[in-house]
Amino acid sequence: MTAGDVNMLALGQHVLGPEFSKKYPDITVMTVHVGPGNAGSRRIFEKILADKEVGKEVWDVDVAMIHQIFLKWALEKDLLLKYAKDIDTWKYVTSPFAKTTLGVDVEGYVMPMFHSQTVLAYNPEYVTNPPKSYEELVKWVKKHPGKFGYNGIKGGMSGVAFTVGWVYWKTGKYEKYAITGPYDEAEVATWEKPIEELKEFNRYVTITGGNVGTLDALNRGEIWMGPVWVDMFFSWMAEGKVNPNTRLILLEPGMPGQPMYFVIPKKTAHPEEAKKFVEFVTSPEIQAKEIVERFNWYPGIDGRYIKEYVSEKVFEKIYKDVNPEMLAKYGRAFPLADYFNQMLEAYERW
Repeated sequence: MTAGDVNMLALGQHVLGPEFSKKYPDITVMTVHVGPGNAGSRRIFEKILADKEVGKEVWDVDVAMIHQIFLKWALEKDLLLKYAKDIDTWKYVTSPFAKTTLGVDVEGYVMPMFHSQTVLAYNPEYVTNPPKSYEELVKWVKKHPGKFGYNGIKGGMSGVAFTVGWVYWKTGKYEKYAITGPYDEAEVATWEKPIEELKEFNRYVTITGGNVGTLDALNRGEIWMGPVWVDMFFSWMAEGKVNPNTRLILLEPGMPGQPMYFVIPKKTAHPEEAKKFVEFVTSPEIQAKEIVERFNWYPGIDGRYIKEYVSEKVFEKIYKDVNPEMLAKYGRAFPLADYFNQMLEAYERW
């Protein structure tokens, strides 16, 4: 069962299921898609919880592909099998998101399927020495008014990610807001100055219509730089919608991204088969072929392990500007849910 966009259904139905069944002919995979975003993950949670609450001996879902927020709900209700360290591909996982996510200890309960990351895309024809940090970017936009663009918090998560990264930078409290918690309402008042400074920054930028709007403006030359999702960026590039010379940079001290995970319900009817499926999809070969080459995501496992399974051209494309070490150092999580909601409200309020 999978949350996410319709491409997740296609991935399960037409790629992962058939490929897995080739290796294990006695196992059939049926993919059920429940819808995008956190709402999709909520539907999966509600289905598994319902199976538990009616007292079923075994539950209907064997494997689920879910977003971060699902894990808080599911672990609070004791719905998940602690399986990840039992499978062979656990040794390839180095992501901090496999240990803690949104303040929840998830180690052993999840295997990251892929990672999607926000970065800045820029046109090197106009930007020969790109800013490497938020601090440098503030200086850059004043020298090049209107040439940086993002969507604020409307129309797409690339702008939201940039905004969250700004708050992390200004407060220096990434660990508290995204990893350890707990939620402290008193923190919200300390954001007034950072948000006011962001609004001042906005005087020098172009506000775009969303994720697509930022890429469109970049492609037309209206802006020279803006935050994008890496997978969306490479998909557009493959379709000829983005100048192939466009480059990427991950700003210091970091910008948010988000993984999708595999989980196994605690009372699955087929625990060993479920483990085999997750192990199959998180193997270096499948991560390289399907996650990286086909869908332009960063792999759920450490990128160093896929190198021998992809062409040099593909590896160079994905990691040319943002390598695995940079992802580990500057890739950030989105905040805990309460902090996240308050940041968005603060952006509107101030």
